Amino acid sequence: MEYRKITDIQELRHLQMDILDEIHHFCMQHGITYFLSSGTLIGAVRHGGYIPWDDDIDIYMPRQSYERFIQEYKDDQGLYKLLEPRTVKHYFYTFAKLSDTRTRMVEAWYDNFPIGINIDIFPVDYVTDNMRLRRFIFWFKKNLFRIYIDKQVRLLRDRHPYHILKRLLCKALPLPAHTINAWLRSIAFHKRPTQTVCNMTETGPSITGCFSAQAIASSVDICFEGKTYKTMAGYEEYLKKTYGDYMKLPPEDQRQHHLFEAYIQTME
Repeated sequence: MEYRKITDIQELRHLQMDILDEIHHFCMQHGITYFLSSGTLIGAVRHGGYIPWDDDIDIYMPRQSYERFIQEYKDDQGLYKLLEPRTVKHYFYTFAKLSDTRTRMVEAWYDNFPIGINIDIFPVDYVTDNMRLRRFIFWFKKNLFRIYIDKQVRLLRDRHPYHILKRLLCKALPLPAHTINAWLRSIAFHKRPTQTVCNMTETGPSITGCFSAQAIASSVDICFEGKTYKTMAGYEEYLKKTYGDYMKLPPEDQRQHHLFEAYIQTME
């Protein structure tokens, strides 16, 4: 199979928007709740679309909707593939991605698993209202995930002696990665409803990014790149809690792209 490198960010974004449309239409047809989130939501609110220097799309789903999407989503045409650690071997993120099967990406920090151009799908979970316990949970999940990652990345991913030793020790632990992943899910999944929710995955916000459960109790329409999608009714609270003054542009040296290269199949 031959691939060509995608050098135009507009082509990359077009493929991502197609995935977003796929998710939106499936969720609307099946009564599944999703929200534009993270930098995608900031872009929608502040720019009406992508943040000018951004190159990905993120969405949130309340845990119940997330589990339904994982169980029910299917693309009969095979254009999109759902990646989730409980269903895809060697996929090590703790959240889902919907990936375009015609494409390939090379990510800077994880180069031994093929992932196409994709959209990140993050579950949103209840978290304890006890702040002291919440701090411990965030500390514990962060360090547990570091072990989880080091067990799976290549031993010689970089040649720094400390990193090699750390990965070697983690790989030697008599705990399979899927067990650690199950622990991470159990930490994130707070069965009893509380007043507070958060994206509890490894790329979720810090403890300051927790926000009220009421914010995701319903959804509203929002415009993104000239199309109408869904986000949480309490998006202002979520953005303020997570990003502070989200309407203020960051300094130019903080306007970062994600570190990956993208490729698409060529026509034969």
